[in-house]
Amino acid sequence: MAEPGGPPVLDDAASVAACRTVLSAAFAAEPATRWICGGSATTVRERWFATTLAAHATLPGGRRLSLAEDGEPVAAAVLTPPGGTPSGPARAAWAVRTALGCGPAALTRTLRYLDAVESAAPADAWTLEFLGVVPARRGRGAGSRLLARALAGLPAPGGVFLTTADPANEPLYRRFGFLTLRSIPVGPLTTTAMWRPAGQGDATVR
Repeated sequence: MAEPGGPPVLDDAASVAACRTVLSAAFAAEPATRWICGGSATTVRERWFATTLAAHATLPGGRRLSLAEDGEPVAAAVLTPPGGTPSGPARAAWAVRTALGCGPAALTRTLRYLDAVESAAPADAWTLEFLGVVPARRGRGAGSRLLARALAGLPAPGGVFLTTADPANEPLYRRFGFLTLRSIPVGPLTTTAMWRPAGQGDATVR
């Protein structure tokens, strides 16, 4: 754990709980999460991240990273390896928990979102599922530091894929070599699919 006032501490094996706490706060105003979870209901959003990250934790090779400042996690990233898909029982458990904890609409919208965007991923690409910074620590380089760490040395011959429904996120990803593949309409959202080809150099972290 970081000492107060000490340097940021990166964790390459972050806990589900740490990532859930950070991402629930970081995605409070993110368009896709608001649509899936029905506005800004904090409890629903927390439950959605809890069920989603628990399913992700069953994936062999899945990665969770966090960055802590002053002893508290302030940023988190979650990546899925190429071809990574939860087992049938894990998917069923996720669906039941999401429907019960977040409501049938949240389950339906999540499945609708995934169905729309997953086909855009290049073969053999890793997927950056989430990258988030708690609101109070934005604008200080935490997201750039964590993204640089997440991409460094990643065995990704097919590159790295992501989607974002927030245009404000795109400049950061472009700095790290992500290219826009296409726009994907999902319900009321316009989602941008982006891809970082293998062999890209890391951007300067600011």
